[in-house]
This record gives sequence, C-alpha cells and structure tokens, in this order.
Amino acid sequence: MTSEDPQALLKLAVEVAEEAARLIVERRRGTITVADTKSTVTDVVTAVDRESEELIRARVLQARPDDSFLGEEGDDVAGTSGVRWVVDPIDGTVNYLYDIPTYAVSIAVEYDGETVAGVVVDAPKGEVFTATKGGGAFLDGRPIQVSGCTELSTALVGTGFGYDPVRRKIQAQVVQRLITEVRDIRRIGVGALDLCYVACGRLDAVYERGLNPWDYGAGVLIAAEAGAAVGGLNGAAVSPEMSIAAGPALFDAFHDLLAATDPLRA
Repeated sequence: MTSEDPQALLKLAVEVAEEAARLIVERRRGTITVADTKSTVTDVVTAVDRESEELIRARVLQARPDDSFLGEEGDDVAGTSGVRWVVDPIDGTVNYLYDIPTYAVSIAVEYDGETVAGVVVDAPKGEVFTATKGGGAFLDGRPIQVSGCTELSTALVGTGFGYDPVRRKIQAQVVQRLITEVRDIRRIGVGALDLCYVACGRLDAVYERGLNPWDYGAGVLIAAEAGAAVGGLNGAAVSPEMSIAAGPALFDAFHDLLAATDPLRA
C-alpha cells in the first residue's frame, strides 16, 4: 500500500469509522453528560466524543504511524507521510446529548493537502457514505448521485446555525429571506450528513457558515463525487467562511440567492 492509494486509505477509514460508530451507539444506551464546552455554553463536548476520537486516533496511527491527524476534540499529530486524517468523532453532539438518533462519525483522508478519501457513518442507522477522488460516491456500496432538481422553488435545502447568538440572529434573517424562494428548509443538526444527503438526493442543496474541516472534509468529497457542485461564495473554495453544495443545474441560482442575503455577515 502506497501512502497515496485512495482505496487503501478508504478501506482503513471505513473500518475505523464503523468501529467508532458502534462505540458511540453502545455508549448512548447509558447516561450521557456534558464534559466540557467550546465556543459557547451550548457548544458541548461529551466524554464519548473524546473516547471516540481517541479510538480513531489509536487505530489509524497503529496502522499508519507516519501519518498526521487532525481531530475536533484533541491535539494535532504531525506526520511525515503527506497523509492527514481529519476526524469528527461525533458530528451532531447536541443531537447525541438529547438522544435524537441522528449523528455521525466523519473521517476525511488528505494527501498533500487534497482530500482523496472520505467516509461518513450515520451511527444509529448504520448507513455508510463513502467516496474516493475520481472514484465516485456510494451509500452502503451502491453508487449515488445528486437529485435532478433545477428550480429553486422546488428545492429542499439544508442548513445549520452557529452557537454565537449574534451570528444566529443574522443566520435567521438569511433563512427568512430564503424560505419564500425554496420548497422548504431542513435543519438536521449534522453538517456531514447534510452534505451526504445532497449526494444521495435527500436534499437538493445545502449551505452553512461556520463549518470546520472535520465537519465538511469527507462530506464535500462525497457530494462532489456524486455530481454536486461545491464551493464557497464568489468562486471561493469551501471553507469555514461558507460551504455550499447543490446539483450543478441548481448551484448558480442558489449561490446568487445566498449572496443576495449578504451571507458574508452570517
């Protein structure tokens, strides 16, 4: 196995993500409490977030000790191979805390700064979304593709909100502008799954400001490999500033609608 072999990297990513998914589902049968907070008191971390990330880190670095590792809950690990693992051990921690059965494990694998493999496991459902660069996107091993939606008025749109009250107020104003222009809006609470739902046609488009690389790394690759157009605003790449994914026939109109709401302030 060479460091840049996407299929080999994906195989390991899937094995580790599925093990972590089983762990967090099992732990959810017990009592879950908040272990810490991050940006605000509502931006929570549970002990299981940390346990899941520690498991993923240990499994990856045992198999590939020269790789780098970036996890949401822990310290970065520097490597020498050119491969970096970007991990969200529980995407949808608030859902997890409240026992809402929609949360996921997300693992993206980069080589020389480019995402070449990604997996998102919907832990309660057991659904496994995967992709490799240039290799297509799959749900439980079956090829997936974006919806054929071409009109904003019939588009089902996903989004999420930040934890800072000032940002949330502005994001609510953006939603108020969008809601009359699209079919409806969904707030699932799991950024990685939002992107995967675009990939398999459960959503027609998604946008969010404030996602981090561990939130969107795998999902963006999966959406793109399923045929979605992905990007930020005004030709920028996906970043914490803005992430947008939609079918190619819908993307430009959806982007322009977002830009008209002044989302740079959102």
